[in-house]
Amino acid sequence: MRPDMTDPNMLDRDAIPPGPLDGILVIDLTRVLAGPYCTLVMAELGARVIKVERPGYGDDARGVGPFIAGKSAYFMSLNRGKESIVLDLGAADDRPIFEKLLARGDVLVENYRPGVLAKHGYGWDALHTRFPKLVLASISGFGQTGPLAQRPAFDMVVQAMGGVMSLTGWPGGPPTRVGTSIGDITAGLFGAIGVLAALQERARTGLGRHVDVAMLDSQVAILENAIARFAATGQVPGPLGSRHPSIAPFAAFRARDKHLVIAAGHDGMFRKLCEVLGAPELVADPRFVGVQERVANAEAVGAEIEKRLTARDAADWLARLAEAGVPCGPIHDVAGVLADPQVRARHMIVSIDDPVAGRLEMPGNPIKLDGREDKTTRPPAPALDADRARILAELER
Repeated sequence: MRPDMTDPNMLDRDAIPPGPLDGILVIDLTRVLAGPYCTLVMAELGARVIKVERPGYGDDARGVGPFIAGKSAYFMSLNRGKESIVLDLGAADDRPIFEKLLARGDVLVENYRPGVLAKHGYGWDALHTRFPKLVLASISGFGQTGPLAQRPAFDMVVQAMGGVMSLTGWPGGPPTRVGTSIGDITAGLFGAIGVLAALQERARTGLGRHVDVAMLDSQVAILENAIARFAATGQVPGPLGSRHPSIAPFAAFRARDKHLVIAAGHDGMFRKLCEVLGAPELVADPRFVGVQERVANAEAVGAEIEKRLTARDAADWLARLAEAGVPCGPIHDVAGVLADPQVRARHMIVSIDDPVAGRLEMPGNPIKLDGREDKTTRPPAPALDADRARILAELER
C-alpha cells in the first residue's frame, strides 16, 4: 500500500535515495539522544526506521526546546526521515502489532535501563528464540552488566565519570562539560557500528546478535592520548585549555583582532610557521629545536608566536599560513559554521520542510559514499503516530 500523500505528516519513502542499508528495517524503541542518534545514522545510510513511541507523549525529545510553532527543533533534527507508530508494550492489543514488526524487522534498538525490556517479555533470550535473525542493540548509561548497570545516566554524568571533564577547560579552572553531548553521541555512534558488525555477521551465520553499548564505556574508549600518557608516565593528565599535550605549537593563538588556531605538528611545519611569521631565529632556539622541547616550553613558544601574530588580523594570517601549507583555521561560532563554504560544499548543512514548523536547517551526513546522491534536503520528522495506518496495512499483507 502506498502512503496517502495528501497527509503532510506521511513520509514518502520513494523520495529517499537508496543507500547501503536499503532494505534494512530498524524498529526504534529509543528516546532523547543516544538511541535516536544511532538510528539516525542508520536512516542516513538508507535503512527504514520505524519509531515505536509511547502513548500520549512519544519520545521525550518532543518536549525538549527550542520550539518552532510548538514543535521541537531538537526532536526534528534527530528523527528526520523516520516513521512513527504509537504502541503500548504492556497492552494486549498492541503487543501483537509490535511482534509483527519484530518478525519483519532486522534490527531493534532500545535505550531503556537494563531489564525493562525483559519485563515486557522482550529480553534478549526471548527475542532470540522467537526472532533468531533479529539484531538487538541496547544502549544504556552503564551497560547490561556491572555494579552500576541499573543506574540511570545522562550525558553530564558519563562525561564526568569517564574522565572527559577532567581533561576539558583550563588549568585551575572549574570542571567543564564538553559543549556537545558527546556522552550520548559517542554511544549512538558505537551503537551503529555494533549493529553494522552484527548485520555483517548475520549475513554469514543467519543469526542476530545482542549489541550492548554503554555511554560510560564509550567515554573511556575516546580517552586515547590521556590513557596512553598515564600508562607511560604514571602522571594523571589534566586540562590544558586549547593546547595539545604532546604537540606544540598546537593551540589557539591571539592575532590583532581575534584568535585563530595553528597546528604546526612537526618540525617541518614549525619551520614553515616561523618563515610566515618572519621569525626564522625561532627554529634555532634551543627551547624549540624539536617537538619534545617545544612541548616542554609550550608557553614560551606560544608567547613568541603571539608576539608576531598581534601585528596583523586573523584573516590575514590565515591566508598567509594556508598558502604556506601550515594547518590553521578560524574559530567559528555556530553561525560561522553554517556560513562556511567548505561546510556547505560538503552538504553538511541540510534542511527539512516541516508542514508545521517550516524550513529548518540541521547537520548533514558526514559519511559520503561514491555513487550515492548526497542531497541537501531530508524528509521531515514524523508527527506522533503519523504512520500508523500505513504500517498496520503493511503488516496485514
